[in-house]
Amino acid sequence: MKLHTKLFAALVLGIVLGAALNSRADSPWIVWVNVSLLRPIGQIFLRSIFMIVVPMVFSALVIGVYELGRGRDLAGVARRTLGFTVILSTLSVVIGITLVNVARPGEAFQLRSAAAPPALGVETVQAQAAGVKSLSDTLVELIPRNPLEAAVRALDGEMLQLMIFAIIFGIAVSATTPKEKDDNVVMRLLVQVFEACMRIVQFAMKFAPLAVFAMIFNTAFTFGTGVFSSLFFYVATVVGGLVLQQFGVYSAMLWLVTRRSPVAFFRKCREVYLYAFSTASSNATLPLSLEVAETKLQLPAHISRFVLTVGSTANQNGTALFEGVTVLFLAQVYGLDLTAGQQVRVMLMSILAGIGTAGVPGGSLPMVMIVAQSVGIPAEGMGLILGVDRFLDMCRTAVNVSGDLVIAALVSARGSGTIRGAQRGGPS
Repeated sequence: MKLHTKLFAALVLGIVLGAALNSRADSPWIVWVNVSLLRPIGQIFLRSIFMIVVPMVFSALVIGVYELGRGRDLAGVARRTLGFTVILSTLSVVIGITLVNVARPGEAFQLRSAAAPPALGVETVQAQAAGVKSLSDTLVELIPRNPLEAAVRALDGEMLQLMIFAIIFGIAVSATTPKEKDDNVVMRLLVQVFEACMRIVQFAMKFAPLAVFAMIFNTAFTFGTGVFSSLFFYVATVVGGLVLQQFGVYSAMLWLVTRRSPVAFFRKCREVYLYAFSTASSNATLPLSLEVAETKLQLPAHISRFVLTVGSTANQNGTALFEGVTVLFLAQVYGLDLTAGQQVRVMLMSILAGIGTAGVPGGSLPMVMIVAQSVGIPAEGMGLILGVDRFLDMCRTAVNVSGDLVIAALVSARGSGTIRGAQRGGPS
């Protein structure tokens, strides 16, 4: 049985058993099993993810920025790639946040119960959210005085400061590395750190079905089944945003910048989309994306190889949209009314998280936890969406890969002089 099937089965089983036993919430043995056995299982799973978040985020961001900043003889390509990445990621998050504010999928049921455990209590969550700094103070404190302190307190709300430092550090490493030197000991170390973190995530995901069952049972047992009725509207909101990004934003950018027909472009890329959807991995789709970019889209090889390789990690438009929608959805489920300043914080962190998200199945989940906690949403809320995450992962991966190909086309069009030179010189 595949992992996503196990997660969905755990979600359904947790809902059914938890809801069935909700009427016996005063039974001592059921309460003991829930509090002393199932809740610790969920917490251990969450902690196993949390413990690698800081090194993973730092290494992924530094690596992504370093690769964008290097560019070798394609410094202009690197700048344009970064520019289009920021533009498309920003538009995707704006679309997601706008949709979730209009549709408000999390209001179908809100977690308001006097029986809520401390970690899930709405009053506790609201108190945490009230402690968030003003927008002006947040802007001032984006630059950390002590990066190590920001790393230590990253899980307590200072992840954004750590992200800013990682970006600055990546730019500095790129600037201080000679252009002709490919071997950098700092980058080799960070690549190893990132790969080790992802290995830990893969190990933790083997226990995800049991953890999902534990967390979902706890929620259904405490609050009943009403909380799960909003999942349908949540999925519809995410998919709707991804459709707008794919056929609205990407189509407009292709037409305005490259004068290409979006329909013809998407038709040539359809096998890439299907492969990305089936694997839910940008990294696994990269070889096929490179082939299609060169053979079917006729993009210059030296540009498409750079943009697509970096983009498999550093350009995750669909993931950024998903993270923004998910955080605001969970805020609505927990009855939190996030201020404009807090929503801007979510938007900024989602954009940056899109750069530092691993291009593998489930790679965005740790980042969603961090963005959610930065505005006072408990990590246990992730249990609500893990059961449907595989389907959403497949959808957003297709949009992520599509965004990489679109940016490769945009960068190629803007660098028309480079393209003409490549065409005169023949294929690379």
